[in-house]
Amino acid sequence: MTERASQSSGDYLARYERSLIGVFGMPQLVLTHGDGCYVWDADGRQYLDLLGGIAVNALGHNHPSLVTAISKQASEMVHVSNFFTSPAQIALAERLLALSGAPEGSGVFFCNSGTEAIEGAIKISRRTGRTHLVAAAGSFHGRTTGALALTSKAIYREPFDPLIPDVSFVPYDDVDALRAAVTEDTAAIFLEPIQGEGGVVPASEAYLRAARQVADETGALLVLDEIQTGVGRTGDWFAFQHYGVQPDVMTLAKGLGGGVPVGAIVAFGERVRAMLTAGQHGTTFGGNPLAAASGLAVLDEIESADLLSHARVTGDHFADAVAALGDDRIVEVRGRGLLRAVVLRDEVAPALTAAAREAGFIVNPVAPTALRIAPPLIVTGEQLDTFVTALPALLDTASTATQGA
Repeated sequence: MTERASQSSGDYLARYERSLIGVFGMPQLVLTHGDGCYVWDADGRQYLDLLGGIAVNALGHNHPSLVTAISKQASEMVHVSNFFTSPAQIALAERLLALSGAPEGSGVFFCNSGTEAIEGAIKISRRTGRTHLVAAAGSFHGRTTGALALTSKAIYREPFDPLIPDVSFVPYDDVDALRAAVTEDTAAIFLEPIQGEGGVVPASEAYLRAARQVADETGALLVLDEIQTGVGRTGDWFAFQHYGVQPDVMTLAKGLGGGVPVGAIVAFGERVRAMLTAGQHGTTFGGNPLAAASGLAVLDEIESADLLSHARVTGDHFADAVAALGDDRIVEVRGRGLLRAVVLRDEVAPALTAAAREAGFIVNPVAPTALRIAPPLIVTGEQLDTFVTALPALLDTASTATQGA
């Protein structure tokens, strides 16, 4: 047992079960601390973190730049109400506008999470005077009631029906279906450039270009959910830049704070920015000095360490290394940068995740046949190679466990 944990994992989990609402089920691990791309549990076991808090811990754990920024800001000011602002909040907004190439007159709204950013984007869409929304099958936009109405899985939505009405779901990456669904009554099209929870499924360039075109033709807004793909995750600052398609609204969260809760809405252009005016939206904690300082530290480190290039090179290295295994149980590796899915022939991803955890790797079964890899952007090729080397044996274990279930 490490000095950081006073009890065993079993003891902590018993306390967890007695005291927390069980919306996540029983946690798989009790983690006590981390360093770089590694974390340790309450029993002293070390794991290579290839999930990064679900694409959140962009700089890994205990990164000195982020720790210094948080410590400095905490010693000065953690929170002020949004009757006021702070230098860090202004600087972070300016930085996001510059990095996204937003035109003059654009603006940023800060919140605390991705689902809050989606809620704000829905409110912006209502200011068009229309109510119809179009989203994609396989989408995941959050669990608050507005965001939930745009999330395609019925199992998430149905317990809370009726949600906001007038939402149409269309097959993802199907240009014809999108064109048929979007009309002059459509307020906004909500799309992920790469569907994260849907299985790490990238959109084609033709699809996003068609979405931009049909939005322009009908007067609908194009909202790109970059909560999982943004902030360097795919090897560009934002995934839309790879496609050359500028949205009207972009939503951000996850990696932006490196683990400190922060979300953002970027409204592109003066027309869209003006759709929310004073008193029409708000938040208590959004954009507070601590969150803003964290966001600036993350962006500074990504830029100074050239982590965009690193994400591209390391992600491609991972995909090539998996392909080189020549294992017919692996169909492909899809995604971009350091948001990847190992696509499997058989429905063994949950068992493979359990086997990986026993072997000291944290990964995620994003679908029965897809294993998500979203490590810190600082992960090395050598660290990824340790997982690739272990993968055939882990598949053996997973296949045996699945057959015996």
